[in-house]
Amino acid sequence: MHIFDIIGPVMIGPSSSHTAGAVRIGLLAAELLSEPVKEAHIELSGSFAETYKGHGTDKALVAGLLGMMPDDERIRTSFDAAREAGLAFSFTTVSIPRAHPNTARINLTGTKGKACKVQGASIGGGNIVINEINGLETSFNGSEDTLIIAHQDTSGVIASVTSILTDFGINIGNFRLNRRQKGYEAVMIVEIDGHIAESTLIILRRLPHIFSVIYLHAIS
Repeated sequence: MHIFDIIGPVMIGPSSSHTAGAVRIGLLAAELLSEPVKEAHIELSGSFAETYKGHGTDKALVAGLLGMMPDDERIRTSFDAAREAGLAFSFTTVSIPRAHPNTARINLTGTKGKACKVQGASIGGGNIVINEINGLETSFNGSEDTLIIAHQDTSGVIASVTSILTDFGINIGNFRLNRRQKGYEAVMIVEIDGHIAESTLIILRRLPHIFSVIYLHAIS
């Protein structure tokens, strides 16, 4: 157990779950979009929906979308920063069945027209889990460098990816596969030890049946 699991993260308050965790959800959502955010429609469920204004969850989520970290003093004025950056945002309260009480569903549109829907939950102490990307179930927390690889669910794709990682000396710390249906789109979540070079990412993106490769750097 890490010391910060006990005393909590270095952050701007008032709440590690409602503030620091919300920042991290925003950060990962923006990275998954992989281009600057132009518009964000954010749906809040459970406790997030009930207390988001008082606990600053709304400001924290927007701050994360802008790339701020949980200890950034600008979190309190993130709405102003978003307007200056041309980022339009809105909030809606919803009920998401079977979701964690501190859940946000973020619908993003980028400056180049890319769209992405990310669902994440703040599970305590500033820790989070991203449990859905574009309707596909996932499970990762951003604490390790992570590859998000969307691909056709067909024979040989996983072997090709893991073979390239092995060839470049990249150790896999954790691996998960999620798919809607056999033979359709699937997503690999590959947590790795250390970092991966851009040249290796290029090779991965050129593999047959690979739709996209997103590299997320670990967030503190």
